[in-house]
Order: sequence, then C-alpha cells, then structure tokens
Amino acid sequence: MVRYMIGQYGGFDVAKYRRDFKEGFHGIEACLFSTEEDIVLLREESKRRGYHIGVHFPFRAGQSRFRDALSLSQDDEIRSHAYQLMENELAYLAQVEPDYVLFHYPKPVILDDRVDWKSWRFDDPIEYRYESQITFEELSEKSEYLFQWLTDRSDTYHFIPILEFDALNRYIYDTDLVVNLLHRYPKIKLCLDTARLHLQAMIDPNFDAKFILKKYAKYAELIHLSNAQVLDGTVQQRHYPVLPELNPAEGWAPIQDYLQLIFEENKQVRILFEHRSDLIGDEELLRCYAWVDELFTKHAL
Repeated sequence: MVRYMIGQYGGFDVAKYRRDFKEGFHGIEACLFSTEEDIVLLREESKRRGYHIGVHFPFRAGQSRFRDALSLSQDDEIRSHAYQLMENELAYLAQVEPDYVLFHYPKPVILDDRVDWKSWRFDDPIEYRYESQITFEELSEKSEYLFQWLTDRSDTYHFIPILEFDALNRYIYDTDLVVNLLHRYPKIKLCLDTARLHLQAMIDPNFDAKFILKKYAKYAELIHLSNAQVLDGTVQQRHYPVLPELNPAEGWAPIQDYLQLIFEENKQVRILFEHRSDLIGDEELLRCYAWVDELFTKHAL
C-alpha cells in the first residue's frame, strides 16, 4: 500500500488538515513552523491519530537568513554556518521524533551555463552557482562530506536523511556521483519532485525528466507530487493538484508517465501531495487522490 502524506508549511493549518488529510493517510510533512503552539498541535494530533511526521528543513522559521542550508558552499564561513544550523535543528527535532528530515541538494544549486534559468526561483544569488564555477572534483568532495555527516547524524538522532534534488546539472545526471554515494551511504534516500522535474524539462533542452526517474526512483523514499503548467518557458501554474485531464500538450507534466516509472521501480515510496488544494473543489480533490491510487494499483502490483 502506498503511503500518502500532506504538507503543512508555515504552521499547522487546521482547515487544510481537516480537508486534505484522509483516513488511512500516512503522515504530515512540516516546514517553517513559526509558533510553538503549532508545533505542539502537530505532535498532539500525531499521537491522537497515529500519523507519522516528516520534516522539510528548516522545521522552524527564522533560524537563518536563507531557507536552505548551503552545505556545499565554496565559502568556508557560509558552509560552516550551514552545518551548525543543521546540527541545531536536528537536536531540537529530537523531541518531535520525525521519521525523516529532508534537505535540498545540491545547495547552492549548480546551474548548467547553457540554460536560461529565469523561471527558477531564487531568493538570493548566493543560493546558486554555475557549473563553470565549480569542478566535479570539488562537488564530489563536498558531497562526500555531506553524506558522511548526515549518516552520522542519522545514527545520533534516529531519522532518515532525505535529499531532494533541486535544479540538476550534468554532474548529477551524466555521472554516477550520486548513485555511488547512495550505495556507500545507504541510510540516505532521495526525494523526487514531479513539478520541479517537469519545469526543468521544459526549459532545459539537455534535460530528460524520465531519465532521472528511471535512474533514481529506486533510491527514493519520498515523492513530492504536484503538477505545473509551463508555456514558452514561463510557469503558468505551480503546485497544482494532479488530475487526469491536465494535458501535457497544454504544458502540463505527464504525471501518469512519471508515476508509472516511479511505481515500477519503487513500491514502498511515500507520496506527499505537495499541492495547493485550494485551487480545486472537494470533488476534484477526491478525484486526485483516487487517480493516484488507481495508478499505483495498476503499475505497482
């Protein structure tokens, strides 16, 4: 049985929880909680209903200037701050007891110099570097350290470390750097984001989202599932619920193809509905859930 989750970002939204979280769902992924009251509510509801908690780093808002920990930064001070930030957050999370803690990778993002990235969201130029500015050897060295560090912390704090791919360059999809690291550090898993993969496929002529899914789905612990509409390199819709009538010919992601590839490779993956459910009605939301469940039943059994 596939494990379904919903997200709670910015705090515990009771109305979203009551509408989106269905009986039998596996858990909630929490990110950027701003009050202690919301954290208590998350834990109390988890105990009452028996759902699992996952964390999208950072769990608490306002801990740093940047949302993500820039663990691969070429600046020693920024990189050191990133690891201290992660350490502090993991120590705090011991009281929450999350199943997993998710971090974006690579951070800073490494961008292919050949691509126009105007559709990708960055809060600050420090959050990205171009491929020409970092060598494969440097990325390998810093990634090795990150994987070892996360493995050690997973033993200390008892969580699954998950790395969610951000924008990807040739170092990730044209080499076996990450695959080799995942084999050497098997406690670390991946998160694949369908909308993010689709967006890059639409703006980067060198990128093949289905190839990434075939290569990495077996290592995934989690799928962030939503759709996006991209027309002429411009994003028209983000975090839209997946529905069977959303036509790839109109710029939507081929979600059915994506899920087929994922389910054929990985039958234990968690599916987080990372969508804005407020964009659709109640009947459509139930149809979204039913369609994903139907695809899982069809392709995973």
